[in-house]
Amino acid sequence: MLLDTPSLYFRAFFGIPESIKAPDGSPVNAVRGLIDMIATLVRKHSPDELVATMDADWRPAFRVAAIPTYKAHRVAQGDAEEVPDALVPQIAVIEEVLDALGIARLESPGYEADDVIGTLTHRAGGAVDIVTGDRDLFQLVEDARPVRVLYTARGIRNLQIVDEAFVTAKYGIPGRSYADFATLRGDPSDGLPGVAGVGEKTAAALITRFGSLEALLRALDAGTADGFPAGSRTKLSAARDYLRAAPAVVEVASDAPLPETDLTLPAKPRDPAALVRLADRWGLDGPLNRLLDTLNSR
Repeated sequence: MLLDTPSLYFRAFFGIPESIKAPDGSPVNAVRGLIDMIATLVRKHSPDELVATMDADWRPAFRVAAIPTYKAHRVAQGDAEEVPDALVPQIAVIEEVLDALGIARLESPGYEADDVIGTLTHRAGGAVDIVTGDRDLFQLVEDARPVRVLYTARGIRNLQIVDEAFVTAKYGIPGRSYADFATLRGDPSDGLPGVAGVGEKTAAALITRFGSLEALLRALDAGTADGFPAGSRTKLSAARDYLRAAPAVVEVASDAPLPETDLTLPAKPRDPAALVRLADRWGLDGPLNRLLDTLNSR
């Protein structure tokens, strides 16, 4: 099980009132929420291995070089991400708690959590569950192993199971084609413009007809009009530079450098003394006891 940890702690922060505080009055809503999310996931899905993936770089240089608008609307100052003031200090607490528990926490310099997930998925020999609220990771679904996305849009207790059939039913495209589809359609939440005048239906028709963005570009280069919905060929030709550059932004990496790490989900905390200190300091007894009970009962 691979956790898109930033997606989950943002969800916890906005879903749980900031009035949930530590003994000193510091907000701990994201910390408590994430701990309870992990307990629920472990209890319901019983993973043997679990990784909390992190953003070492939320806006990697290689993606900005390809598409300068990538996440530009979310830049607060310099190249820092716009993050609520009450959430910023909680991220460090989350990391300390995960480390004291012994839950593997991985990041890779110059890469996003998505890329760590893509790399670990590529390396895994068996089934993988990816927990995220980010549709970008739909591109990793694969029925053969299987690789599924446990999509959090409806909440951690009402996860949507995303597999190839879900992608096909939702978007009208082959189940493994989400990245190419998203490139054509665009994604305003990431500052990805897409092809002007090509919406979701046309993007789906193009990917279904040609099978891949690469095949579509070959047909475009060949000058054929066959298979292009009315008016779309001109729009695609005008966006040729974008279509060549965008895959570097949309496709998650499968080769991010990662240290050798034991991914086994622990039955007991790695550092019990540190965990007690963190529980006392931040008022985390309730959620940590619930998680520890879940880990011990596996």
